[in-house]
Parts: sequence; structure tokens; C-alpha cells
Amino acid sequence: MNNDFIKILAFEVRDDEKCFFEEAAKRLHLETVLRPDILTVENTAECQGFTGVTTLGMSRLSREVLDGLKQAGVKYISTRTVGYNHIDVAYAQSIGLHVSNAEYAPESVAEFTIMLMLLVLRKYKPAVYRQNVNDYSLGGLCGRTLKSLTVGVVGTGQIGQAVIRSLSGFSCRILAYNRSPRRELEPYASFVSLEQLYSESDVITFHLPLKETTRYMVNPHTLSLMKDGVVLINTARGELMDQKALIQGIESEKIGALALDVFEDERSIYHESRINDIIANRDMAYLRQFPNVAMTQHMAFYTESAVEEMVECGLRGIVEMHRNGCWAKELTAFTL
Repeated sequence: MNNDFIKILAFEVRDDEKCFFEEAAKRLHLETVLRPDILTVENTAECQGFTGVTTLGMSRLSREVLDGLKQAGVKYISTRTVGYNHIDVAYAQSIGLHVSNAEYAPESVAEFTIMLMLLVLRKYKPAVYRQNVNDYSLGGLCGRTLKSLTVGVVGTGQIGQAVIRSLSGFSCRILAYNRSPRRELEPYASFVSLEQLYSESDVITFHLPLKETTRYMVNPHTLSLMKDGVVLINTARGELMDQKALIQGIESEKIGALALDVFEDERSIYHESRINDIIANRDMAYLRQFPNVAMTQHMAFYTESAVEEMVECGLRGIVEMHRNGCWAKELTAFTL
């Protein structure tokens, strides 16, 4: 099938993506239209005449949106993200819409994950606050070294693997949990049960897709299995962690430090300027004020190389589905 006639409507396009869209569209012989807004039920009719649409993770492709795309004649959907929990994939496939996701080098998220570990272990946030008021004292700022700790990695897909390999350079003890142990990681990590990982780890980092089996996997019960003062890192999906349990854990000091690049209900907050707005998310506001909690705006992926690869995957996925009638490989995500 000739891909010269492929027209793609791209949603959630940031300024930093535009040059990569232009380059990829020329290389793949595509016609692309770029929009900054998210894909909603209200604008699906505007997809009429386009072969495929591509979005990022803030668009919620519910049944209603998918029905609108189908009615508009769209055949293919790509998300320029690794995770695809924002798309009702099963329903899309049931009505004949093909879906693809993105792959990009895992180092962007892996390096950011380790940066967050170091940031909270070395109490960078309160140190910076003190400097802002000319307080250069050291009391309360004594940190810990990774070498002296046991780090648990939950999920060893591409990102989890990259985290483990990078952590090995710090000479810390590494525990890993995955549905199927990965033999290639055995020189770096010991694969154990999730319960053992929880009970023995000083630091735990999560690299999983959001599924019903992983939603709120950090909850009052699982926290009770962990060490007092455990350090938790989440650069995957906010819904992996029960916010109320996190708050209770910080208040009781069960959680010694917390670093979150993602947050439940982050949609319409992260990746936007809300500087003059009242943000109605009390849990977010309450958690961020603790000195041992570091929060960033879902930016672990955000490097030049990753952005370029995400755009390339977003367009190439639609091209391959158009050529082959389906995505050339199954949807990929970090696995459990």
C-alpha cells in the first residue's frame, strides 16, 4: 500500500517537537498537521480526511473518543509515549482501529531515576531552601551513600534494566522483581519475590505499566511490609501509588523520602503553565511541601534524543500499520 497518501493529524504537539515532525514527515513522505491541543470528543470530527492521529499521554482515548475517530474515518492511532494506559486499546481493536506506541532509549528515564535517588538521599531540597535565606548550616542535612544501601527495582523492562545497569556502578546491593527473572541481569541484581524486595530494600524504584494489577500497588498493606524510613521513587505512573497511603507514610515517617516524577490526576496540570491559577489538587499541594518529598513535572523522559525518537515512532507506527494492516509488533511497555 502506497504511503504517499497518508495524512496524519498530530495532537499535543509541543514547540520542541515541531522540527522533528518536519524532518520525519519529509523522510517518510507524509502530510502532517500539527495541533497543540489534546484530542477530545469535541474535536474528533476535525479528524475527517486523516489516515491516522498521534497523541501524547494527556489525551484520554475513551470509547466515546474512539467512536468519534472511527466515524471520522481514522484508521490508525499512535501514542508518542511508551505507556498506553490512556487508550482503551481493547475497544479500539474491537471497532477496527489499530494502535501503536513509542519506543525510545531508556537512559533518559533511567538517569533521571538515579538523579532523584541521589537528590533525596543527599537532602538537596532542604539544602537549597536554606541557601535561599542565607542559611548555610549543616544540621539535619547528613545524607546516605548508595553504596551503603540495598536498592529494589520493581519491573525490569527496558527502563528497569537500564536503572539496574547504571546502579551497578555505585556498588550497591541490587534486588529486582519481575514476573520472569532476566538471566542477563543476574551479574548485577538478585531476583527475589516482591515481598522480599519490600522487606530488605532501603530504596525502591518502580518501573511498571499501569494496569489493574498494578494500580495502587503501593498501599497501606505493602508499605507495612517495607523498612521503616524506606525511600520510594516513581518515574512510571502516578496511579501505581495510593496518594493517601503516601501522605500517611510521610507523616508517620514510615517513608523516609519520596521522589515522584508522576502524580495521579496530573492531567491538565503537568506540562502546562498554571502560575496564576488555583490548582484544586490538595494531595499534590500537601505532599510537595514536605522537605523529604521531591516532585517534578513528568519530565524524566524529556531529553532531545527521546523527543526525536518519540516523534519518529509516532509517525512511523502509523506508516507501518498502513503498510501492513496492523502494527508490526505488539504494543510494548515496561513489563512486570
